[in-house]
Amino acid sequence: MTSFNDIRNIYCVGRNYGLHAAELGNAVPEQPMLFSKPTHSLIALDGGEIRLPGSRGEVHYEMEIVIRIGRPYEKGIRVDELVDGVALGIDFTLRDVQSELKKKGYPWLAAKGFRHSAPITAFRPFGGTEALGSKEFVLLKNGSEAQRGNANDMIFNLQTIVDFCAEHFGLGLGDAIFTGTPAGVGQVADGDRFVLQFGSETWGEGVVRLV
Repeated sequence: MTSFNDIRNIYCVGRNYGLHAAELGNAVPEQPMLFSKPTHSLIALDGGEIRLPGSRGEVHYEMEIVIRIGRPYEKGIRVDELVDGVALGIDFTLRDVQSELKKKGYPWLAAKGFRHSAPITAFRPFGGTEALGSKEFVLLKNGSEAQRGNANDMIFNLQTIVDFCAEHFGLGLGDAIFTGTPAGVGQVADGDRFVLQFGSETWGEGVVRLV
């Protein structure tokens, strides 16, 4: 099983693909919109079960590229020098809970930070932003394509994201960033199998169990 012992902070970028913002009826942000998840939300996408809460309303999947910070941040550092690993992950979201929190102006932690809400594949060497944008990433749900995206379509690119994180929250060795989801998010059902691919290569998979 993938070890997450070296992951420190988990930052997540919301509404970083225009079509995804549109499908949820959200305005496109003028600067990166960040939230975080606790490390207890991590679980490996290694073919096993992903146990999620089934009694708190709809659970939605949001597939994302995840980057890992490989050295201390210094002002002016290039993202290709800063990032040492890339993975694919799913930002599971309690959508009904999130909608209520939005209405009340409350933080999203209850909707985004529950256990196993951040499954990720094993990290692979980061080949740079150009290589990352050369292939599309795909989420298969029960054998059918559910989401497809490309890093080049991000509203805020990786350099902007890491600089923003560092300036406002701090950024260092072992931090991980979920970089936003493309259009196609949807509801999870018990027994759904998710397969995450980069190009034609499968990077990870898992089966949802609503408990």
